[in-house]
Amino acid sequence: MKKVPALKDGDFTLTESVAILLYLMRKYKVPDYWYPQDLQACARVDEYLAWQHTTLRRNCLRALWHKVMLPVFLGEPVSPQMLAATLAELDETLQLLEDKFLQNKAFLIGSHISLADLVAITELMHPVGAGCQVFEGRPKLAAWRQRVEAAVGEDLFQEAHKVILKVKDSPPADPTIKQKLMPGLLAMIR
Repeated sequence: MKKVPALKDGDFTLTESVAILLYLMRKYKVPDYWYPQDLQACARVDEYLAWQHTTLRRNCLRALWHKVMLPVFLGEPVSPQMLAATLAELDETLQLLEDKFLQNKAFLIGSHISLADLVAITELMHPVGAGCQVFEGRPKLAAWRQRVEAAVGEDLFQEAHKVILKVKDSPPADPTIKQKLMPGLLAMIR
């Protein structure tokens, strides 16, 4: 399907990130807190996963592209109005993440880390890599990030996000790469 990420396990292939994560969790029978057996707790993880790809993921990626990738990497200007609108949408989404999912819990689903937390922190690190201060002024979200980092281990957390945290330092794209990428990217991002 010409998509990434992709998983090939023997003759079985998957191309959607959430489907890949769920497959791996079921195949390797991870500890219950990652994807609970309890029907309602599992439904909460599923609810978050269904919500995030059209909201948090979209707005985090738009912030990354509008703040860094288009103007710095591809040399395409982004109007101050478009960037402001993008960042306002991201702020609204962060508030919804806190109000609907995090609430007053330690993690998105409850007292233990889950797949929902891993997917959420991964998305949030995109605008962080672009220089957005998504945790600033959000003590509840900042404390949650610290708990997620502690749960997975600081070294692993930093290793997992090393590339995205350096993205704002990317050199401009080679003109031939830019020419190939631009039509699809502009359609996707704007």
